[in-house]
Amino acid sequence: MPIGFLLDAFAAHPDADAIVWHGQTVSYAWLADRIAHWRQNLVDQDLPAGAVAAIEADFSPNAVALFLALVERGAILVPLTSSLAAQRAELLDIAEVEWTVAIDAQDAVTFARRSGAAGHEFFRRLRSQCRPGLVLFSSGSTGKSKAAVHDMVNILEKFRLPRHRLRTISFLLYDHIGGINTMLYTLANGGCLVTVEDRTPDGVLAAVERYRVELLPTSPTFLNLVLMSEAYARHDLASLRTVTYGTEPMPESTLRRLHALFPAIKLVQTYGLSEVGILRSKSKSSDSLWVKIGGEGFETRVVDGILEIKARSSMLGYLNAASPFTADGWFITGDEVEVDGEYLRILGRKSEIINVGGQKVYPAEVEGVIQEMPGVADATVYAERNAITGQIVCANVTLTVAEDTAAFTKRLKLHCRGRMELYKVPVKVRVVGAPQHGARFKKMRQAAEDAVAHEAI
Repeated sequence: MPIGFLLDAFAAHPDADAIVWHGQTVSYAWLADRIAHWRQNLVDQDLPAGAVAAIEADFSPNAVALFLALVERGAILVPLTSSLAAQRAELLDIAEVEWTVAIDAQDAVTFARRSGAAGHEFFRRLRSQCRPGLVLFSSGSTGKSKAAVHDMVNILEKFRLPRHRLRTISFLLYDHIGGINTMLYTLANGGCLVTVEDRTPDGVLAAVERYRVELLPTSPTFLNLVLMSEAYARHDLASLRTVTYGTEPMPESTLRRLHALFPAIKLVQTYGLSEVGILRSKSKSSDSLWVKIGGEGFETRVVDGILEIKARSSMLGYLNAASPFTADGWFITGDEVEVDGEYLRILGRKSEIINVGGQKVYPAEVEGVIQEMPGVADATVYAERNAITGQIVCANVTLTVAEDTAAFTKRLKLHCRGRMELYKVPVKVRVVGAPQHGARFKKMRQAAEDAVAHEAI
């Protein structure tokens, strides 16, 4: 049974807090009973082993219990959240979804059978081996959604080894590899998964205070919002032991500020991808961007400055794109890195690096310098084509207080010229009021580039 070790862990501490949702707490005994309830319900619904089932939900007691019951049933899960609502019909078709399981804001569940049958080679392979699967959507450099198919047994394997029992915020989304990793790690170790409806800085930090959260997995963009909003000053964060950050490069200025404000909190960079899972990581220190990644089941190597990973938990492949693996089974991440012995520094996606007359510019580095400026709430750095240099550096900036755009642009360029090479200084600066991140709290760099390209047509 693929989740047998989880059920054993639940039985070891039945009265412990398992999930906090809408201000209410459920125990591990309740969660085990709820999985048994859905186990029978799936039989009653006539949802067969090997069925491709989309779970449309956010983290909730039933969303967690049904996820595990479907894995036990041998289904191929396709988790979806409201952040993907605009693409829902397209994603259901790409994943050849046969069943939808919708869980609403009151935790009520609705099953529906879709027409058609899933026949992709990867689905046939999983079914022939009687193994549950997982389909996760990620965006390529063009923004086109790609569907990564996993063998769920391989995903679960890393959680068998007991680790730390922690009260943890489920910040990363239900359909994100980081969110799934958070859920499985917390439950496998008898921790408490604290769900949040409000993912604003005040909403998340209020939950940290109220439920004495020890671990907050999040993103650099969100941590910058915490700093800019000063939400940290409005909540008691004494319980918080560790903050992990990943999904995008961390600006050095943001990390330095966080460490200065919270010297007692361990700041840990994480690394993972929808295609290979989440690697174990160890930062050189809380104020360092150098990190050691890997762990049991993972190997890493750097080829021509690009990180490659071989993992037991690697996906079988994409449903709708060519294989990204080398002939010898390594996944080409597309991330440029520097190497210092066992440690790596993640510089950024190769597709996002700006080439100014043959010189490389890493957006996160420029963003970090801009975010040091008084009055700057956020910055997104991206490329624009140029007939002379090939590309130029551009920046969208959100201000905390209104300022004349021309005066601010002059101030920004003077600030940057004193801290970096001239070719890295933004040529074009736009002051924007809209949020510069999506529902996953990552920079919308591609959207900024697309908007500029559209303006040029």
